[in-house]
Amino acid sequence: MAVYYSPEKVAEIVQQYGGDAKNTGNVEAQVALLTYRIECLSKHLQTNKKDHATRRALLHMVGQRKRLLSYYMRKDIYKYRALIEKLGLRK
Repeated sequence: MAVYYSPEKVAEIVQQYGGDAKNTGNVEAQVALLTYRIECLSKHLQTNKKDHATRRALLHMVGQRKRLLSYYMRKDIYKYRALIEKLGLRK
């Protein structure tokens, strides 16, 4: 199942967390985009329980987000805590 996101939604998320609409390399923006995609795929999997390819992609994204958050925690613990609180992630 291919899920395509509008460039407007991506730019909105990146601008909210990255500071600039074109600053997609920022760790905060990457984590926010992954969180948005994870939430969308989770909703999809609640209705399509046998979609194993999407489940595998979801687990890959969760692992990637976890690695980015681990890096960000080592880099700046205060910004990390603010980010997970802003995104509503449990840690």
